Amino acid sequence: MLRRFYAGKRLFSLLICLIIWGMNTATAQTKAFDLQGHRGARGLLPENTLPAFEKAIELGVTTLELDVGVSKDGSIVISHDRALNPEITRDASGAYLSTPVLVNRLTLAELKTYDVGRINPDSAYAKRFPDQQPIDGTRMPALSTLFKRVEALGAKKMRFNIETKISPEKHNDTVSAAVFARKLLNLVREHGVVSRTTIQSFDWRTLQIIQELQKGHTKQVQTSCLTAQQPWGNLILGADKAPRWTGSVSAADHPDVPSMVKAAGCDIWSPYFADITPALVKKAQSLGLQVLPWTTNTEAEMNAVIDAGVDGLITDYPDRAQALIKQRGISLR
Repeated sequence: MLRRFYAGKRLFSLLICLIIWGMNTATAQTKAFDLQGHRGARGLLPENTLPAFEKAIELGVTTLELDVGVSKDGSIVISHDRALNPEITRDASGAYLSTPVLVNRLTLAELKTYDVGRINPDSAYAKRFPDQQPIDGTRMPALSTLFKRVEALGAKKMRFNIETKISPEKHNDTVSAAVFARKLLNLVREHGVVSRTTIQSFDWRTLQIIQELQKGHTKQVQTSCLTAQQPWGNLILGADKAPRWTGSVSAADHPDVPSMVKAAGCDIWSPYFADITPALVKKAQSLGLQVLPWTTNTEAEMNAVIDAGVDGLITDYPDRAQALIKQRGISLR
């Protein structure tokens, strides 16, 4: 009798554990997930162009991820690099640029004379994105143009994750951090998309300026601290171990990167995907941060970050991500 009693008790305990596990799994699967199209859909169409953004919307992303700079005449333009990239930029004659040209040295009208619709087939970049379909004649868009196009498409819930392309080590490449932040925030407010916008940066100065400019405002954009800790780039510390990219926040004062991000006042931690661990994700979320890694492109990478418990992911291939998300029963934001 006692043996049967204890066997039954163990079976009951196991059943309860399975039920709790199932509830936790269901919760993880139904948590609103943020699928972001990196530079629109860079793996499929020319990066940071209207066709790429339209494709991302068609594929069902919840957020368009993009990069911006400031032109000579003060326009916010969509460009990943502070200078026109010779690997993807052709002049009026159809020739690829031989040297980069700084975005802030050209007016919006001058920038629009360049064709950014095809990767140079002889470049290493082309080998990274062999499936990208060219669209000759595609021009660099202004951010205001993207806002208007999204509105015209009726994508009223579409979010924007906008990166400020600025470097604390290259002061002459762009306008100042203060001017950059103010111009971008004013344009977001002008188009009425504050509640649907995140501003992200590796240069945390711009984020802290944005936070300061928003004090006293009911509606606020979110800020996202970008990080990378890889041999090809560690933007947490400068060569002299002093804070540079992280603004007023020093790594020496904090036990880990999530704690630095929290101290910087950001809402989101956006690390390079290979830098995260389940423990770091949990730590960040315990601090009230969302975790959105970049740039996960393979199924293995996507599965790894999802298993780590992230709140979303940024990818060049929204089509691949959508298929995986559907397979795993994850609900989008």
